[in-house]
This record gives sequence, C-alpha cells and structure tokens, in this order.
Amino acid sequence: MIEFRNVTKVYNNGTEALHRINMKVDKGDFVFIVGSSGAGKSTFLKLITCEERPSTGQIIVDGVDVSRLRKGKIPYVRRKMGMVFQDFRLIDHMTVYDNVAFAMRVVGAPPKAIKKRVPYILSLVGLQHKAKHYPTELSGGERQRVGLARALVNNPSMIIADEPTGNIDPALSFEIVDLLSEINRRGTTVLMVTHEHSLVKHFHKRIIQIHSGEIVADTAAMQDSYAPPERYTEAERETAADDDYAEYDNSEPYESEEAEYEDYEADEAEGYDEEYDGEYTDPYNEEYEASVEESEEISQEPQDWDDEEVR
Repeated sequence: MIEFRNVTKVYNNGTEALHRINMKVDKGDFVFIVGSSGAGKSTFLKLITCEERPSTGQIIVDGVDVSRLRKGKIPYVRRKMGMVFQDFRLIDHMTVYDNVAFAMRVVGAPPKAIKKRVPYILSLVGLQHKAKHYPTELSGGERQRVGLARALVNNPSMIIADEPTGNIDPALSFEIVDLLSEINRRGTTVLMVTHEHSLVKHFHKRIIQIHSGEIVADTAAMQDSYAPPERYTEAERETAADDDYAEYDNSEPYESEEAEYEDYEADEAEGYDEEYDGEYTDPYNEEYEASVEESEEISQEPQDWDDEEVR
C-alpha cells in the first residue's frame, strides 16, 4: 500500500527532515506514528499526500511511484486517501450534511449518489441526527466525527489522520480511535500521528517511532514477541456506555458508475431536485464553485491511466 525506499527529505533552508527512511505499510494495517515535535512526522505525511517531494529515494502509494508524479496526476492519487485533521477544517457556513457532501461534489459525484451516500456515512459515525446542524453547534468530538465522515465518504483505501484527537476532550479520544479501529477492521488502511501515549498503549496496533528524521522503532519487526499492552479500565468505562459506534460498516458498495450516471440522466430528464428529504438546501458558494472548476480542469487533463484505476 505505502512503501518508502531510502527516502531523504532536505528543505531549501538545509534542514534534513527525514534521513534514509525505509518502511512498508501493507493494505489493511493500522499504524500509529509517534515522535517528539520536529521529529519528522508531518514531513512523513506530506510526502505520502504529495504535498512535498523527496530529495532522494522512492515513495510508492498503492502501486504508483509518487516521487516524481506530474502535478496533474496528484489529485487522482489523493482520491484514494481520506484526511482527518487536528483542527477539523470544516466549513462553518455549511451544515454537517453539506460539509460531507462537499467532498463528493468536488470529485464530480452525481447528485443521486451523494443523496444516498452521505446519510449512510453520517449514520456510521453516529451523526445522522445532526445532519442539519452547523459546525459551531457541535462539540469538539462531534466535529471530529464530521471530519471522519468527510474522509470516509469517497470510500478511500486509506485514512491519514494527523493528530485527530489533539483538540478534543481526552475521554473522547478513545472514541475517535475506536471509530478508526472499526473502519480499519473493515479493510481500510489507517495511519495516525499522535502524541497521546495512553492511546498507543491502549490500542494494540503497529507503532512507528520517528526521532531526528529516522525510524528508531517499528513494532512490525517484533510482531512475534510484542505482547498486547494492559488495557485501561478508564477507557473501557468511557466507551462501554456508548453504543453509537459499536458496529460500523464502510463496505457498502457504490452502484456501478455507468448505472449511477444513467440514473442521473433520467433524473435530469424528469427535472430531478436535489433536496435532502425536502429540507436540505444545496448552498451555492465560492468554495463550491472554485472546487467544481478545479475538478473540471482535472477531469480534462489527458491521462495515461486506465479508467478503472482512476475510479
């Protein structure tokens, strides 16, 4: 799924953020990435998402060498990723429903697919009853659930979470990682950067420790001898009473793309209205307009990838 081959990253000011990193994450892994501030964790994630390029070495993401990938190809690689941020990055003047739907609109999903998929994903994170609320009306934990729903809505093959529990109550941190664990159990690869050692100890997952730009520990190398850590009764008590996230299933398949577009064309002919059960209003705003224009430019970019791979 993700492979670093002798990767070094040196910034223009001479700072060597990563030094000769060799690492492989298989499909379906759950990996905690830990390390002190300045260790290189953020650079590590930015190389995976193509925000930065390695100075030397190769990075393979889902079979594609992204080390020297043309800019026009990067959006297609990113469509395989769902991003969860520490500061949520929600659009305050959009409802919960629209924040999640927005991620589908920018990749050109048809309205009928959006109307079907978004309520389903909101139900996965226990927020179906908050669909018409705005981010400012939610708690920190609920806003992070919206961020997670937005990351999941395009059915990515991997979730990349950058300190997702940094701005929420510690008691809710376990809830967010429980959600990520359930998503991972369904087959989605998860990479999570965190400073919270209690989470790392509580959840028996692979741990990669980065120090001064180098991987100094990787529990994948000692799986046979690595014993599960003691589980904290406090976390058990915090999560035991909440069954909102007891069973999550992100495996609902999309209809075939051809069928979706045939349905969409039929709806267009009948004057289909994209209202959400008569209560959802589709906002027309500058962010949406700019994103649609960008997605149209991307879709016109000549590509040498096969259609199925792009999808």
